[in-house]
Amino acid sequence: MTAAIIAPTRLRLGLAALAVGAFSAFGTPASARGPDGIADVAEKVIDAVVNISTSQTVDAKGGGGSNAMPQLPPGSPFEEFFDDFFKNRKGPGGGSKGGENSPAPRKTNSLGSGFIIDTSGVVVTNNHVIADADEISVILNDGTKIKAELVGVDKKTDLAVLKFKPPKPLVSVKFGDSDKLRLGDWVVAIGNPFSLGGTVTAGIVSAKNRDISSGPYDSYIQTDASINRGNSGGPLFNLDGDVIGVNTLIISPSGGSIGIGFAVPSKTVAGVVDQLRQFGELRRGWLGVRIQSVTDEIAESLNIKPPRGALVAGVDDKGPAKPAGIEPGDVVIKFDGKDVKDPKDLSRVVADTAVGKEVDVIIIRKGQEETKKVTLGRLQDPDKVQAAVKTDEPAPEKTVTQKALGLDLAALSKDLRTRYKIKDTVKGVVVTNVDANSDAAEKRLSAGDVIVEVAQEAVSNGADIQKRVDQLKKDGKKSVLLLVSNADGELRFVALSVQ
Repeated sequence: MTAAIIAPTRLRLGLAALAVGAFSAFGTPASARGPDGIADVAEKVIDAVVNISTSQTVDAKGGGGSNAMPQLPPGSPFEEFFDDFFKNRKGPGGGSKGGENSPAPRKTNSLGSGFIIDTSGVVVTNNHVIADADEISVILNDGTKIKAELVGVDKKTDLAVLKFKPPKPLVSVKFGDSDKLRLGDWVVAIGNPFSLGGTVTAGIVSAKNRDISSGPYDSYIQTDASINRGNSGGPLFNLDGDVIGVNTLIISPSGGSIGIGFAVPSKTVAGVVDQLRQFGELRRGWLGVRIQSVTDEIAESLNIKPPRGALVAGVDDKGPAKPAGIEPGDVVIKFDGKDVKDPKDLSRVVADTAVGKEVDVIIIRKGQEETKKVTLGRLQDPDKVQAAVKTDEPAPEKTVTQKALGLDLAALSKDLRTRYKIKDTVKGVVVTNVDANSDAAEKRLSAGDVIVEVAQEAVSNGADIQKRVDQLKKDGKKSVLLLVSNADGELRFVALSVQ
């Protein structure tokens, strides 16, 4: 069975083959060919679209790379040619006789796409097109090749900005408003598929705000315009000739277009590009909270109808949310005037907000809306990795436990902290065992987790938890909301059935 894959659309060059097929277009109605304006758009912007060529020195051990045999469809007219070419090839990595010498490091080349946004020589492309490159060149539509310098990259949105010295006057394009796109709007993609050079394809907007779990700020435009390997970093235009997206990913079982492509929306791109040009890096807003989804069970426990927003599971002691009075258990439903439907909404709007700006954050706390004023900080990249501290496991001691909600529960002690490596700052009731057939097991609670609160009230022993559960049953509640900490103090909310 062939599985669909999500793949970046950069083309790794060795020797690529294209399967040639034939089909009849006779009888195709004019409406199926798209609007007449596509030719005008292509003519207007084609000289602003560039090819991006990169080279990288790699270790040749293990073969593969540019010497690898292309995957050809059975019966391809090129099959016999490539079979002979690769099997009889001489030289390093290509079947040289004897094999006494180890393969020497070699250079590999990649091709992608990009577009000029400033006639001074500023180009936008994808980060994965130029990642790890030793040399980067921009190839203009007329074939002129110029070395380019890297201005900055943003890995989280897979964008990069390049700069080169123009040998002649250039044509540039501007960003349009991706928020104004409608499903079914015609779009035009131009790029460098399979190293063929400037290629124009057209299609429609198939979906907006698509989250494919490729990054923390996913909000892709989905299009059926033909996008293939090598199109990465190329522009997606509206019929006014404005860039409304950067073609980045495709879903394909074969690596070729099946009509499902994704572009980073221009609203995101424009903000990232401005910061990369100004600072050479991204300076994103930071709220200082850990968030999770508001499930139906959690919404019922918190009396939120309908389920919406981003549930605050933890608050950074040094973050902006702490002095503003935001607490675990709060549900953020609006940030700086923008509705928050889910955690992704909050992540995106916070990241897009200027560092140092004071904003209104509307939360729901115990069923009531409140407004908190927060001055955003700056998000730092989490590059620091703390080394794990190894400790000898002490011999198990007899612990007094109480059963509730399918859990064996015990008051935190020094011995239990040592056994489960629980930080001293974590307070609550430790889970020592989980019934495999319980709702708690399905929600992935495990031994060593610490229950900090039950129904937004702090607990310190198993009896506290059982008392709260009994009261919720009397009140007719179907579930109980637990605030759970792991050994390192990271919090999350879990709703368990009390029936």
